[in-house]
Amino acid sequence: MRTEAMLKGSAKTAPERNSGTTRRTLAGKVIFHLKRDRLLYLMLIPVLAYYVIFVYKPMGGLVIAFQDYSLFKGIRGSEWVWFENFERFFQSPYFFRNLKNTIMMNLTQTLIAFPAPIILALMLNEVKSYGYKRIIQTLTYLPYFVSVVVVAGIVTNFLAPTNGLINIILDKLGFEKVYFLTLPEMFRPVYILSFDIWQNIGIGAIIYIAALAGINPELYEAASIDGAGRWRKIWSISLPGILPTVLVLLLLNISNFIEVGHEAIILLYQPVTYETADVFSTYAYRTGLSQGNYDLGAAVGLFTNTVGFVLVVIANWISRRFAGNGLW
Repeated sequence: MRTEAMLKGSAKTAPERNSGTTRRTLAGKVIFHLKRDRLLYLMLIPVLAYYVIFVYKPMGGLVIAFQDYSLFKGIRGSEWVWFENFERFFQSPYFFRNLKNTIMMNLTQTLIAFPAPIILALMLNEVKSYGYKRIIQTLTYLPYFVSVVVVAGIVTNFLAPTNGLINIILDKLGFEKVYFLTLPEMFRPVYILSFDIWQNIGIGAIIYIAALAGINPELYEAASIDGAGRWRKIWSISLPGILPTVLVLLLLNISNFIEVGHEAIILLYQPVTYETADVFSTYAYRTGLSQGNYDLGAAVGLFTNTVGFVLVVIANWISRRFAGNGLW
């Protein structure tokens, strides 16, 4: 009987001893890695501090979206109105206009601007001359380092109605001069071509060129032996090889689907083009900062970011379900 009791006691305490040993082992591993990689963790501190101070800490200011915020009373002194700012936003006559413009702008970017770096990378991958390839690649990604303000100034000067280069060419060809930036139907093409394609096509292609470099060259050699042409190699080897990269970048693009970069739009649009140019981000800027309605601007920003988060979660689930690859 005593022996059975001892065995039962030892059987009960065995899991406890194992869990305690596991905890000590994990703690020892953590301490070991902290000591071994202490310099790397020290280098990580400024990055973490940046995100804590400038990214996560300001998120506390989102509470003004639920307040009748007064700049003089501050967050603590302002009255709580909960969802009244969101009701004002949804009932605004500009809500559906901004929703349509945001969706149309992002659909145009996804259908036209998103494939452009992929096509450029595939074209450069087929170039055999290394020097020519480097020159083209350098010329295409240099605009990325130009300020958005400078690019907007270049676009404005090129499309100027009197002395702009485009209108000078149209005049020489016998056509009437056009003030492109005052035509609502021309705003999206001008924005997509100048910012999403001309400025970002080169930097986007670098990612796909790196993905193409990781494809095994023996696959191309085997395809050549089997008689495959250049187009067949691109379709059967190059595109499947960069498909995981394309899916990840597409998911990141979908996360910003409801939010268009407002800097370039603000620099180019004007009241006459609000019909097609005004989106959620520019509306939040105009109402929040220009008109001083900080609570309404915060509500618009919170709405767009929440919708973006939901979209990226859904897109990631679809990608993992059907393609087996995603952000997480």
